[in-house]
Amino acid sequence: MKYFARAIRSLGLACLALALVVSTVVLAAAPAMATDYEVKMGSDSGLLVFEPANLTVKAGDTVTWVNNKMAPHNVIFDANIIPGDKALADDISHDQLTFAPGESYSTTFTADMPAGEYSYFCAPHRGAGMVGKITFEG
Repeated sequence: MKYFARAIRSLGLACLALALVVSTVVLAAAPAMATDYEVKMGSDSGLLVFEPANLTVKAGDTVTWVNNKMAPHNVIFDANIIPGDKALADDISHDQLTFAPGESYSTTFTADMPAGEYSYFCAPHRGAGMVGKITFEG
């Protein structure tokens, strides 16, 4: 009887150890949750700025620019100041102007994009300093 009880206890400990190993592997392999960021185009007080002007994102994260004040706005990535080429800058830019509050554009940063600093601007208000930067950690 002692042998049987010891075998059951050993089997229970082995199952517990196996469950811990499997759960650790599953949790470690699970992808990180993507984050959605919102950037206002125009401050609440009416300034011609992006708020926030600087963001740091990871692969899978989405940035949504929302028209807030002082339309029109757009989001143009500067092909000379991003880690990719002109084709990438064109692909992630949103050159169509927004006019109404609440209109928005979104870009999801994917693992196949090069890591680095992505500078962008609002074409109608670039001269007024309406610029932003996204640091993509890949």
